[in-house]
Amino acid sequence: MSSKEVKTALKNARDAIRNKEYKEALKHCKTVLKQEKNNYNAWVFIGVAASELDQPDQAQGAYKKAAELEPDQLLAWQGLASLYEKCNHINAKDDLPAVYQKLLDLYESVDKQKWCDVCKKLVDLYHQEKKHIELLTAFENALDLTERVPSEDHRVLYRQFIQCLSKFPHETARLKKACEGMIDLYPTEQYPLEVLCLHLIESGSLTDEAQQYYCRLVEMDSRSGPGLIGLGIKASHDKKYEDAIKSLTEGLKESPLCTIGWYHLAEAQVKMHKPKEAILSCNQALKKIDNLGVSAGSLHQKNRCLHLKADALIKLSDYEASNEAIQILDQVSDANNIPGLLILRSLAYLNKGLLDDATKILDDLLASYPDLASVHALQASIHFTQKDYLLAEKCFQRALEKDPEVAEYHYHLGLTYWSMGEETRKDKTKAFTHFLKAARLDPYMGKVFCYLGRYYRDVVGDKNRARGCYRKAFELDDTDAESGAAAVDLSVELEEMETALAVLTAVTQKASAGTAKWAWLRRGLYYLKAGQHAQAVADLQAALRADPKDFNCWESLGEAYLSRGGYTTALKSFIRASELNPESTYSVFKVAAIQQILGKYKEAVSQYQLIIKKNEDYVPALKGLGECHLSMARAALVDYLDGKAVDYVEKALEYFTWALQHRADVSCLWKLLGDACTSLYAVSPSKVNVNVSGALLGQKEGKQVLKKTELLHLGGRCYGRALQLMSASSTWCDLGINYYRQAQQLAETGDNMDDLKELLEKSLHCLKKAIRLDSNNHLYWNALGVVTCYDGIRNYALAQHCFIKSIQLEQINAVAWTNLGVLYLANENIEQAHEAFKIAQSLDPSYLMCWIGQALIAETVGSYDTMDLFRHTTELSMHTEGAIGYAYWVCTTLQDKSNRETELYRYNILQMNAIPAAQVVLNKYTERLQDYAPAFSMLGYLNEHLLLTKEAANAYQRAILLLQATEDQGTYNATVRNYGRLLCSIGEYDKAIQAFKSTSLEELEDIIGLALALFMKGLYKESGKAYERALSVVESEQDKAHILTALAITEYKQGKMDVAKTLLFKCSILKEPTVESLQALCALGLAMQDVTLSKAALNELLKHIRQKDKEYQRCLLTSAVYGLQGHSVAVQRQAAKAVHSNPADPALWSLLSRVTAQHAQRNAKGGAVAGLVAHILDSNHGKKALLYTAVNQLSMGSSLADDGKTIALKTIQKAAFLSPGDPAVWGGLMAACYADDKLALLNKTQPKRMDVYLALLSAISASLKENAFPEKYKQSLEKWSLSQTVSGLLETGRTPEAEALCAQNLKSNPDQPAVVLLLRQVQCEPLLGSQKPLPDAVLEELQKAVMANSASVPAWQPLIQYYHIYLIFGKANISSDHWPSLVKEATTEASKLCFCPLAVLVQALLQFNCKMGARETRRLLERVVYQPGYPKSIVSTARWYLLRHLHAKNDYELIDVLVNNAKTHGDTRALELNQKLSSQ
Repeated sequence: MSSKEVKTALKNARDAIRNKEYKEALKHCKTVLKQEKNNYNAWVFIGVAASELDQPDQAQGAYKKAAELEPDQLLAWQGLASLYEKCNHINAKDDLPAVYQKLLDLYESVDKQKWCDVCKKLVDLYHQEKKHIELLTAFENALDLTERVPSEDHRVLYRQFIQCLSKFPHETARLKKACEGMIDLYPTEQYPLEVLCLHLIESGSLTDEAQQYYCRLVEMDSRSGPGLIGLGIKASHDKKYEDAIKSLTEGLKESPLCTIGWYHLAEAQVKMHKPKEAILSCNQALKKIDNLGVSAGSLHQKNRCLHLKADALIKLSDYEASNEAIQILDQVSDANNIPGLLILRSLAYLNKGLLDDATKILDDLLASYPDLASVHALQASIHFTQKDYLLAEKCFQRALEKDPEVAEYHYHLGLTYWSMGEETRKDKTKAFTHFLKAARLDPYMGKVFCYLGRYYRDVVGDKNRARGCYRKAFELDDTDAESGAAAVDLSVELEEMETALAVLTAVTQKASAGTAKWAWLRRGLYYLKAGQHAQAVADLQAALRADPKDFNCWESLGEAYLSRGGYTTALKSFIRASELNPESTYSVFKVAAIQQILGKYKEAVSQYQLIIKKNEDYVPALKGLGECHLSMARAALVDYLDGKAVDYVEKALEYFTWALQHRADVSCLWKLLGDACTSLYAVSPSKVNVNVSGALLGQKEGKQVLKKTELLHLGGRCYGRALQLMSASSTWCDLGINYYRQAQQLAETGDNMDDLKELLEKSLHCLKKAIRLDSNNHLYWNALGVVTCYDGIRNYALAQHCFIKSIQLEQINAVAWTNLGVLYLANENIEQAHEAFKIAQSLDPSYLMCWIGQALIAETVGSYDTMDLFRHTTELSMHTEGAIGYAYWVCTTLQDKSNRETELYRYNILQMNAIPAAQVVLNKYTERLQDYAPAFSMLGYLNEHLLLTKEAANAYQRAILLLQATEDQGTYNATVRNYGRLLCSIGEYDKAIQAFKSTSLEELEDIIGLALALFMKGLYKESGKAYERALSVVESEQDKAHILTALAITEYKQGKMDVAKTLLFKCSILKEPTVESLQALCALGLAMQDVTLSKAALNELLKHIRQKDKEYQRCLLTSAVYGLQGHSVAVQRQAAKAVHSNPADPALWSLLSRVTAQHAQRNAKGGAVAGLVAHILDSNHGKKALLYTAVNQLSMGSSLADDGKTIALKTIQKAAFLSPGDPAVWGGLMAACYADDKLALLNKTQPKRMDVYLALLSAISASLKENAFPEKYKQSLEKWSLSQTVSGLLETGRTPEAEALCAQNLKSNPDQPAVVLLLRQVQCEPLLGSQKPLPDAVLEELQKAVMANSASVPAWQPLIQYYHIYLIFGKANISSDHWPSLVKEATTEASKLCFCPLAVLVQALLQFNCKMGARETRRLLERVVYQPGYPKSIVSTARWYLLRHLHAKNDYELIDVLVNNAKTHGDTRALELNQKLSSQ
């Protein structure tokens, strides 16, 4: 191959590489190498292609071959360097520095830029390989070569070189040289200066040259960390600690990793006596040291920091801090051999109170270092702690002899002298001198200046100097609360309030939450005094956040709240203060005072009394007690509780008198006494009997009872004494009003009129005096106007002038406008009065008196709004005029019976609940004014409408007593008539007869009232005579009918049925027979069991009854007539029909429940529901309805409630609770208990109420004796309850008791067939229990007893039961016709009387025993099972026998029907029997 071909192949190889066809390039290169083995370019191209084909070994060999061939050519070396940089070949990093070095040699004279690039790569490589010497040499070579070419790359290279040097502690000289060199080259570059400063800081250099570097760096950058730190260290060395702390703090913000800076900051802070900040700085230094790792230098630095931190912790003199200091000292290496650290440990023990440990260390130090001043200072500190001040003095003096320039020694020696007592404090050569020396030696020791402040304040009395020292102490240590508080307090004493406020504001602005309590408290008190209450509250709250248990702060906060009107929050604050300090009388007093302001008088009284228990002569508490009782008296007067008001006034007088015994020179106490005496002016004189201390009446001891007149007079004297002590316009006004009240009382009693005139003149004089003293007080003008209107003066012109003057002085003056209206109304100026009242209403719509005035005007002009206005007055508040006016209009409306259906009546009386409202206010009226007879008459009338019969009778009696002294005989007789009628209604018949006989007995109402009283007393004959006398004076037909009806009832009560019937017939043939007479006639027919008479009377009655409210009477009589006829179904239907027509009438629902229980037991479920509805609609009717409900539920059979009791038992228990006086209810309870016990026996459980029957029997007997019941009702209930009791005793196995009970009853009354039957039943019980046939004689006696009571269903039940038992157990010969006929006869007779489920069951069982498989057997049993109305227990028994019958007949279809029925009713016995029979 020629040279041309070689060039062509090389060109093709280059093009292939350019086109990334590296394999093709290798082929061309190999072709060249076949011709020229040493072809440089071919080997280079092979290296490039192999490198790109990821064949590093081939590439390396090619590049090395090329480099060997021509070592001064760049291409091979560049390729080799690139290959080594890319690949991870094991020899690459070892060979790469040599390659870079060769490239440096080749580039040095050719391309400076590339030379620099390679040099940087070499530096990076040495740095990665940690070849420090080669690295630094490379940096120096690079820098030497590039010094002549300053550029950004050179600057960066220089920075990197310095940065590299800074990492090698042993290269400090080269580092300093490099930094200085870069500074010379780049004078504005900050980095080398910072590194140099940090180097100087680390080396501890404090030369002038170092300071110049620091200053130069700070000039370049005022926030430079190294520069500021360096300046701070230099300032600390020069004892300029404030500048040092400032510079170091700012510098460390920028360079927080400088441990030397943190250490020097902590050291400066310790010198400035800021141990807390020093501890934080030490913590930062220690943290940085730990992060850097432990080395010899860092260990030394760590020990220094630990030493300094321990020193700072001990300066805190805190137990926890001292404990931590001991732990810190344990971390210092070789701490036990360093005396300074041993001294710190001893001081830490001393702070913890471990004197023995501290003394032990001291002894070792004294032995080892007897000449060390700090050891003697430690000894002195121990003596000082032991309060051995003389030895402490000697030791501190010894320490000062060895080192007199230590401020701490001088301070502690001065403190020792200060603690010795007053003499050494006053001796200037001792405490004061050493405090001054300590201050000169250490001007940053704030506690020295604090004691100097104490000295100047307490010893010298120089407040200015003292304040200066305290201020200096506080400036040095802003956590020194004592100094700050003293400086502020002294500023306040020197009346430099602005200075004090400036200090407090500066402290509070810097204070964090929960700190600087003293500043917040004092600023809060300043704002409180200045009247800035909101700011005071805020500051005092901040003070409490710092110390929530400071009762002084709570008291101050309470005062702040109180000043701005926050009574509730103030109360809470004072309560908290009293809890924190129970001995604080002031806190308790403020609690009571605020409760008094809030109207919580009873709570306030209890608080005041707590104070009095501790301090009996505490006048403010006594005054508060009196004021509270006076306020309660006024509140009671507003509510017309006059008796309470009198009691409260008596207590108020007692406490005011008690207070005056201690401070008789206090005017307000006398004025309050006058207020208390005058406050009862409106109370009835009969109620005012007040015990007053003899001290007020000129007596030395004892008490005296004062009447109303005397009490008012005493009030005037008290006002006079108050005026002697201090003349005040308000007291003059009160005295004038008191004289006016005395005049009113004198006028009411009708005594000396000359005295009346004198009192009125005195009243006018006092009120005019008050106006002269304060002519702008509208109240005084108003009072003067009221007095001049009085009957004894009647100067209406002056009164009008006074009211107008009062209005001019106070435009919003509803009282004066009302009084002006009353003045116009008294002078019959209706329009002007109306306008005045209207203005008063607009000014204060809730003011009562103006509404009363409008009501009086409406009454005067005859307006329809009169009643509404009077009612509104009673709604606003209570007042006698409003009360009597409203009551009058209510009574007038009620007396007019023609308006009952009008809309006006429904609104005024019914919707507005007028009767009870009027009764309430009239009660209060009569409590206050007890001499107005019409008020009592109206009260009786209203009470009568409210069915308050006893209260009505009492009211009428009061009215009669007042009317006896009057000449109005007509009103008197009417009141007596009402009184007598009410006495009859409450059962006071003798008094009623006496009352009616006290009248002239000429009026019809009086005669019939007497007749009624006699009738109710049981004097029927006398009553009849009175009614006959009434017939002689009666005029109207209707009244005559009523009297004839009453006379007929009287005759009926005497047993004269025919006479009664004749009289009632006379009523019926009148032109207008009354409904009452027809009702009486129908009832008479029912009583005589005369169906014809009852039915005829009822038919006539139905023609006259049209009112819906007579529906109950109509239904009751109709049902009774049906019952008399024996139409039981019709009775129940009639009641159901009435309920359907009037579903909202509870009486009809109750009646339906009752007749269902009596006549339609099959519908007992519906009867129970009806009774419950009646109870829901009206609890009054519902009381009796509950009894009917329980009876119906008993008829339904056993049904359990959720708690296991029968529903009937629960219902009757509720009825007994509501009606404990009804004997029928107790009888029902007995029946329910019996049913419950019977159910327990069926369920094979023990009965729960075995002992209840005799108790209930006694209750029934007692109730029948206490109340008046018809004799027949009593006998029936007694017989039934006896029978039920005996049955209960028998069921519980107490047969002897049952027999004894029957015998006892027969002994008292032998003629009782029912009881005889009961006794026979009891006697047969043991024989029945033995399952033996009864002897014929016994059976015959039982049959006789049954026949003697054949009309009673219960009489047949024992006989049926006996036959039943004998048939079931097969004791009788069934084939004989004798026993079946007896059973059939007994059950048939029982069924004739009424529906008897037991008789039907026994008939079915008789058929079952005779012919088990007969169709008649199934029919009778299915009748009991499927027809409604049979008790559950009887149905269950019939179901059991029917199941046996159907299984015997194999009638599976009917068996399935019966089983479903058993499941529906929960009959488990039947289901169990079915399983047994099905499995056979």
